[in-house]
Amino acid sequence: MSNVLIIEDDNMLGDTLSLYLTGEDYNVTRVEQASEGITQLEIVQPDIILLDLLLPDLDGVNPCPLIRKHTDVPIIVISTENNISERIRTLTLGADDYICKPFSMQELKARMEALFRRIEITRLQGRGTAPEPETGITLDLARRMITVNGQNVETTYSEFELMKLFYLNRGIVFSRYALIQALRGTDSFINERAVDVHINHLRRKIEKDPKKPQLIKTIWGIGYKFLQ
Repeated sequence: MSNVLIIEDDNMLGDTLSLYLTGEDYNVTRVEQASEGITQLEIVQPDIILLDLLLPDLDGVNPCPLIRKHTDVPIIVISTENNISERIRTLTLGADDYICKPFSMQELKARMEALFRRIEITRLQGRGTAPEPETGITLDLARRMITVNGQNVETTYSEFELMKLFYLNRGIVFSRYALIQALRGTDSFINERAVDVHINHLRRKIEKDPKKPQLIKTIWGIGYKFLQ
């Protein structure tokens, strides 16, 4: 059972979040100020933090850098501020995802679970290198490096996340929707078109002939898979 720390001063939203997540079998602790949240980090040892952007003890200062000084657990910011520049700034300051109020509890849960999946993959597989001699591709998950036939390949963060997902789930077909959910948090503005663009870029970097891909294959009407 995962521990959730909610730092939210809106009592109605805070109570709703607490009730919903408790019903979904999370251990939930809620506080109303950033200082209280920092105190609770050692006590609760959260697996994830839901963080309001505007807290009464910070006078409008973004709380992400302060929280990041004390923990590296995933942070999902929940805020009424939907300005794109503020969302980008908040992600740059240490948030792992950003969701605008009002939002669906089901969407929040899906984003939380996507973050947990990425953490689990890193925990289990990120101890070193994951070799794939059949293709000449090697992923060094700890250093986030891809080599193709011994040559380093430069990728964006989202391209690497996609490649890691394919690589660790060989033969599994992923719908575009599943890929969008997997990238939520690392690429908050991902959509189906962006997924296709990332795939095309990856193919240019790892395929012998990107126009006739043999590694990342299109499953028409569904999505993509890596190898058979």
